[in-house]
Amino acid sequence: MSVVTRIAERRQMSSDVEDSARLSSPRVSKPRRAAPADAVRPTRAEINLEALRHNLFVVKRRAGRAKTWVVLKADAYGHGGPAVARTLERAGADGFCVALFEEAVELRDAGIVAPILVMGGYYGDAHEELLYRRFTPVVYDFAQIDGLARAARSLDLPSVSLHLKIDTGMARLGVTMGDLPSFADRLRVQTHVRVSGLMTHLASADALTSAETNEQMRLFARAENALAERGIVVDVRHAANTAALLRGDALLDAVRPGIAIFGVAPVPSGGTAGDKGFGLRPVMRVRTEVVSLRSVVAGSSVGYGALWRAPRASLVATIPMGYADGLLRQLGGGPRPSEAPPGDVLVRGQRAPFVGAISMDMSMIDVTDIQGVALGDEAVVLGAQEGPRIKDSITVEEVAARAGVIPWEVMTSISRRVPRFYREP
Repeated sequence: MSVVTRIAERRQMSSDVEDSARLSSPRVSKPRRAAPADAVRPTRAEINLEALRHNLFVVKRRAGRAKTWVVLKADAYGHGGPAVARTLERAGADGFCVALFEEAVELRDAGIVAPILVMGGYYGDAHEELLYRRFTPVVYDFAQIDGLARAARSLDLPSVSLHLKIDTGMARLGVTMGDLPSFADRLRVQTHVRVSGLMTHLASADALTSAETNEQMRLFARAENALAERGIVVDVRHAANTAALLRGDALLDAVRPGIAIFGVAPVPSGGTAGDKGFGLRPVMRVRTEVVSLRSVVAGSSVGYGALWRAPRASLVATIPMGYADGLLRQLGGGPRPSEAPPGDVLVRGQRAPFVGAISMDMSMIDVTDIQGVALGDEAVVLGAQEGPRIKDSITVEEVAARAGVIPWEVMTSISRRVPRFYREP
């Protein structure tokens, strides 16, 4: 009898009690992303599915014979996990990695059948559900192993396949090198679990050199040998994130690319000066529209706190997007903690800087020097725009540099109230 059948029977046995509980208690609703069909305001994120597939092909070529398990944590870096996973599964991704059990559930519920590696390790009491949904757990503590073993015994399963995480220098999660021998001795006599994979997390793969990564991989090899000496031989080893993969470091049996899939390379490509592309293409474009235009006289203040005052007679436009949508407040105009200029928005293909503080729901931009601006004109916060006379693009890397953050933060900050529109070119 399969694990699915066993769990289904157990659920049926308690269905009467559960039905009664539902009638007497309110239903808990999960947060839902704003859907394109429900969109009223013009603010939205457009996801280029062709670029997504292209980036997967770039990554797979660099991975060589290693399997490609795409990291889709944080709602696929803000791009929308289910739609992205479906596209990548059809395009040939070997599997997916997430941080949370809940993220894995969302992908399975969306119809994803590829392997899903749940890397966070905190599964609560959901071990049976984990087995039911055919997730591969990552463990680093024996309490996690005990929980999985109990679930396997309860379901009359011979064993549970899992991946063991080794701490080789991140000092966050994973079995330390000092604890590994005793951990392995306990693991060896555990009959209901099987270590099928071994992994680690690289701390400095995007550094100027590979020295730190090489040291971590030396420790990882020691860990693999220590396990093998105790009869624990794994099927798959993986360590490489995007930076290591693009450099050609730590290419083992599988790789775990994340941000490269969405068009960002955190290390130089070795091509022309300043080139970081590797042929990757941006996937997300964030756009809205001008909803208000007003002329302000020289010396007039704009926005909360009067942080910006017009140095001349100016034309100021309002766009319906603010920090609650993921527009970082550090991009606002006014006194700044660094020498970096404020962020820009593209209108009619030209740059319009933010003026004043970015509000929760709206922001203001200076369009004085842009001829012909009108209500309803498109305003691009992230991505490319072609105007009547000029074409320009605002990249994730540029926004990150202006705000003093990292590209990962820019992507994952785009909130769920911004609907995602999935496009083919």
